[in-house]
This record gives sequence, structure tokens and C-alpha cells, in this order.
Amino acid sequence: MTVPTNGTSNGKGPFQQDALKPGVYVPTVAFFSPVTEEVDLVTTAKHAIRLARSGVAGIVTQGSNGEAVHLDHAERMAITQTTRDALDSISSTIPVIVGCGAQSTRETIKLCKEAASSGGTYALILPPNYYGSLLSTSLIIEHFRAVADASPVPLLIYNYPGACSGLDLSSDTIITLSSHPNIVGVKLTCGNTGKLARIVAGASPSFATFGGSADFTLQTLIVGGHGVIAGTANIAPKACASIMELYYQGKLDEAKRVQQIVARGDWVAIRGGFISVKTALEAFEGYGGGPRSPCVAPGNAEATTQKKEFAELMAFERSL
Repeated sequence: MTVPTNGTSNGKGPFQQDALKPGVYVPTVAFFSPVTEEVDLVTTAKHAIRLARSGVAGIVTQGSNGEAVHLDHAERMAITQTTRDALDSISSTIPVIVGCGAQSTRETIKLCKEAASSGGTYALILPPNYYGSLLSTSLIIEHFRAVADASPVPLLIYNYPGACSGLDLSSDTIITLSSHPNIVGVKLTCGNTGKLARIVAGASPSFATFGGSADFTLQTLIVGGHGVIAGTANIAPKACASIMELYYQGKLDEAKRVQQIVARGDWVAIRGGFISVKTALEAFEGYGGGPRSPCVAPGNAEATTQKKEFAELMAFERSL
């Protein structure tokens, strides 16, 4: 996909790092043996290669779609390393962003170091929230800065109130954090495009501002955002990326039409969560499997219904 660049380096002192390119980034799902629930690294590699060949800008491991809360440290590292190795095997240089959020500053730093040692390029950090009533905005800012100071890879802030007991970082907080030389971007799964526009306007041009869902890709681009980190791109990466391609080509009416198709498909994934994404992978690509317990795969009737609901999106994906 041909898109404008936002620079080649953030140029920020000792943490200098290539800027994240605009595009569609995919928070990959985790794969398990159907019998033992052991991590399936063969399918992990297969999926990473399929996504890279579809033209996505990068891959995210251990995001919300990746069942990070169902994985121990060693499993997280194995998935990230397998993903990096798979990309290297096809000479793909796209970055691997690793989910490293934890409830303590100490463990978050440890996860960042493990991500770096496993081939991760960036770390995606949720704010701590379990003791939310005891954490002021200033303490959350201090947490992110301490992690950024210690992390061997640059950070992206992950604002996802649905996964953080309603904790929703303001644009003021994110813009404040964006001045740290090792904090280079944000994923906004809050869906607040006004917030997104304020961050684009208030942060450095090298600070990457991503929408957190495929259903507002076009809205993200119109206000100056750099793309999306979108779970639905696991199943329809070309369709998701085509919105950006059309927008940058100036074909706004066609971009609107495709955005509508993607948004309808994304609503199925939003309602069903990562499990519906894995169910769609199984239905349309022949792999996917179930989640780790206590989560369960949908029954046959529900899976059939979801396949029908994804059909329009997948037909468009197959046409590209």
C-alpha cells in the first residue's frame, strides 16, 4: 500500500527509533491445540506470514485479541519470537508490537524487556486500573514515564476503557505523555474521534495516532491519524487496508463505500469479541480454533450465523 510517510525517525535523543509507518496493524489472535490448549506455534507462524503477504503495516502480539491474560510469560515470549521468525523467513521487515500492560510498573517493565528479547519492536501498554480508585492521573503519567525510561523498545499507549474498568485517558494526558522520547504512539480503542483529532493536533508529527477498530478507519484518516490497529484485519486485511489506499488516492466516495462494508463486518467482531474472529478464521481460512477456557467457542448454530454475517466482508476480501 502506498501511503505518505510520517518520517523515518523520531529524532528524540537516546531513544531514537524509526517512526511507525501509516497503515493497518493487526492484533493477532492466539492459537491453541484443541486437545491440550497448548500454544500452537505452527499456526502462529502460518498466520503471521499470511498477514504479512497481504500487505499489512505491522503485527501486534498479546493485544486484547491475543488472549494475553490467558498466557504466561514464557508463552508470550514464544508467540512473539515465532511471529518475528516467521516474518524473517519471508524477508518481511514489518514491526512486531507486543502487548506489555500489567498492573504494576515493575512487571510492565519486565514484560517490555521480555518483548525486546523475543524480537518485539515496540510495546503496547494499557494503563494500570485494578486499583483505579487509588491512582490519580499524575500517578498514571508517572507509571508510563517510568516504564518508558526503562524499556528497551519504544512504547505505544493503549487507551481501552472496556478492558480497564472504564479508565479512559484524556487527550490532555496522552499529549503530555507524547513528549517522552520513548513514547511514540497511541492506540485509541475508546472510539473517540474527537480525542483522536486533538492528539494529532497536539502531539509531534512523528507521534503515531491509531484508531483502535476497523469501523472508524476513514474517520481516523480524515482528522490526520496514521491508521488503525484492528482485530478484524485478522480475517480481512486487504479490505481494511483498501480503505486507506482509496483515501490516499483521493477516491473518497469509494473509500466511504468500503468503510461501510468493513464497519458492518467489524460489528460482528465487536459483538463476538476475539472468539468471533477465530471462528471466522476457521470458517473462511481453515484454521483458528477455540479460545482457552473458561472462554468457549460458539456452538454450530451461532457459528453458522456469524459466518453469514461476515459473508459480505469476506466476499469483498476475496475480490481484492
